[in-house]
Amino acid sequence: MSYLMLKHAHMTLAAISGTFFLIRGMWMLAASSMLQRAWVRSMPHLVDSLLLTTAIALAWWSGQSPVSSPWLGAKVVALVAYILLGSVALKHGKTRLVRAGAFIAALGCFAYIGATAMTKNPLFFL
Repeated sequence: MSYLMLKHAHMTLAAISGTFFLIRGMWMLAASSMLQRAWVRSMPHLVDSLLLTTAIALAWWSGQSPVSSPWLGAKVVALVAYILLGSVALKHGKTRLVRAGAFIAALGCFAYIGATAMTKNPLFFL
């Protein structure tokens, strides 16, 4: 597999992951029973595992690390925040308001990760 194919696979998986998170968040806000379906509960783990695998492969292939590339380090920190906020939004939030706030913040983290990846600049907004 070429680097370009790996990069496009990673970007496609990121789009699928983000879209699926958005849909699950909307289902959470609507109190939909769709969130309880087995495939809805398992599919994100598969997609996100493949996404992480392609991310590690890209970093290895390009010889970059989160320590030596500030933009990559910022993405890793934002990814951890995204995972924690997503967990609050979809599972651990005590109230719908807490879940909604965590959902919006997680979407912000996702957007930050994407923008940082495109610009290769952790402070792209300045």
